[in-house]
Amino acid sequence: MLDHIGIYVSDIDKAKAFYAAALKPLGYSIKMEMPEWSVVGFGDPEADFWISQKEAAEHSHVAFRARDKETVNAFHAAALASGGIDNGAPGYRKDYSPGYYAAFAKDVDGNNIEVVYHDPNPAAEEAAAAPSVTIINN
Repeated sequence: MLDHIGIYVSDIDKAKAFYAAALKPLGYSIKMEMPEWSVVGFGDPEADFWISQKEAAEHSHVAFRARDKETVNAFHAAALASGGIDNGAPGYRKDYSPGYYAAFAKDVDGNNIEVVYHDPNPAAEEAAAAPSVTIINN
């Protein structure tokens, strides 16, 4: 079980604005800031996702679990509206597992941020939707 996770960002202010908007549909908000160390913690109810300013050597992938498909859709829209880059529109990913409904966006540093809903009853809608999606994990 994970307690928290952190990633590096190159500009704490830009990243803070991006994540405050992109994670809002999940109920996440800023829970703690340590300006002297350029660190910000987001969460619901406590901080479990942290960003720290540092030269990022490699890009990261972080997946957040959503309560429903509407939350996945809202994340994707908010991420793009706040400067994120589309890395996979909301839709079922049958090649991942049945009922895997997700969306992907790259943050301002190129980190791949995913929000996924594990639909317990995907059969009819999943078969009808079946989007062709290309995920770019550079």
